[in-house]
Amino acid sequence: MTDLDRVIHEPARLLIVALLAGVDEADFLWLQRESELTKGNLSSHLAKLEESGYVDVRKSFNGKIPLTVLRLTRPGARAFADYKKKMRGLLAPAG
Repeated sequence: MTDLDRVIHEPARLLIVALLAGVDEADFLWLQRESELTKGNLSSHLAKLEESGYVDVRKSFNGKIPLTVLRLTRPGARAFADYKKKMRGLLAPAG
């Protein structure tokens, strides 16, 4: 259990990564609605995931409205797949 990726293991970040793994990309508001995190909490966790290279964050404008689009990076997808594999191993019945 000590070799689990601590960036992903945190529950809110695990939820964010799992949601992003299921889509090509998502905007901030969709991710906020699906995760039920506050704007500040979501922003904080996204910053940590971006810093780790797991999430790509693109900011632009749609007219005058700010638009933040997020996607899981290849390293993020690999880290999530590795995390799931390790968790399956931990949760597998002892034989």
